[in-house]
Amino acid sequence: MKLFRRSATDFTQGSIPKHLMRLAVPLVIGNILQQLYNAIDAFVLARYAGMEEFAAIGVAGAVMNLFLFAIAGACIGLSVLLAQFHGAKDVEGFRNEHFIALASGILFSFAIGISGSIGASSLLTLLSTPPEIFSMVGSYLKIVLLSLPASFIYNFYCALFRSVGRMNVALAILAFAVCLNLALDILFVACFSWGVAGAAWATCLAQAASALLIFFYLKAAFPSLMFRRKNCRLHLGFLRKTAHFAFVTGLQQAGLYIGKLAVQGAVNSMGTATISAYTATMRIEAFANSFGDSAASATSAVAAQNFGAGDRHRLRMTFWNSLFLFGAMGVISSALLWSSAGWASAFLLGESSGPAFDSAVSYLKIVAVFYLLNFTGNTFAGYFDGIGRVSVTLLGTCTHITLRAVLSWVFISSFGLDAVAALTILGWFIVNAIWAFFYGKLCRR
Repeated sequence: MKLFRRSATDFTQGSIPKHLMRLAVPLVIGNILQQLYNAIDAFVLARYAGMEEFAAIGVAGAVMNLFLFAIAGACIGLSVLLAQFHGAKDVEGFRNEHFIALASGILFSFAIGISGSIGASSLLTLLSTPPEIFSMVGSYLKIVLLSLPASFIYNFYCALFRSVGRMNVALAILAFAVCLNLALDILFVACFSWGVAGAAWATCLAQAASALLIFFYLKAAFPSLMFRRKNCRLHLGFLRKTAHFAFVTGLQQAGLYIGKLAVQGAVNSMGTATISAYTATMRIEAFANSFGDSAASATSAVAAQNFGAGDRHRLRMTFWNSLFLFGAMGVISSALLWSSAGWASAFLLGESSGPAFDSAVSYLKIVAVFYLLNFTGNTFAGYFDGIGRVSVTLLGTCTHITLRAVLSWVFISSFGLDAVAALTILGWFIVNAIWAFFYGKLCRR
């Protein structure tokens, strides 16, 4: 218990709103930096390569997100387990989970990296990738998939720091990785003219650097959180629970992005201009989503510690404080997304007129009207993850993204990106209704 007090934050005591905001602020900054990390390749290629390379990175990014968000999703489940051990003041349980999660996660990420590299061409064919960018997308994916184990290590330790309320270190390391990625992108793409492959190698090297830095920092600065030799053995009970949480939360994120890939396939059928518009909107919306994702992560960490401590009253207060605090953040994000749609689209596309620009602005203004629903949904998701009801989060996510993907194929040929925007809003309504039903059922129980 003393070890935890010296090295971590206890969310089972003190002001819940203060805990939520103290955790959410660095998470927001971190998520924005992560979006910068993802957008840098597209920005540099648009400026120093061409529109085809920009479109290629959009398709490659959508495919890569399938793998990255499966890993990040698995780390959400691992973060919940670690936070529950922390809330229960179980030092040995925390260290055992640390080792089991790290070892199994590295093996898993290596396996899916190899599998993804082998199946990349088939997946791109299924997505109706235009012939003029097919080889560029394939080469980017085959290089970046090599860095999945490094991506897991960084995401896992971000989850560990989040579970104990210490996000500043992970934030600083991510900022360094963003700067390194930008420098390497400029070197490889602008100076060496390596194109899409250069952007891929820049991403790989930056991810490897962030993984090494965060591991050795934890080992040096927070030794009480590190596993010991006696923890480095197989615990079947821990492995089963780890596999369950990581699989369900990983499947949730993977399912979300499989649906988004299906939407990307529908967009790809409309040509390069529509692909470029959608690429720009996804980059812009990802920045706005950073706030909602941070709300979910903060809610999950605070709820998980209080669940581990067995404090049901603080659990209920965590949900309602999160709903009001982050609901207000959703209203602000909606206004910002609406007002910045024009200049943000022009900034990413490199042009302030034309079909791609017009489609991007229209899409962003439609989704901005109902952006509050994205934040309320994230509060529900974070709460259910925090109390271990990860299957409820999975059900809602898969239901709404499946509906969006199927209907996008039906309506995009007639209404373009506006159809995708309207269906995004419909999905938000549905998932909020599903999670509100389960929350009410849980309260009655």
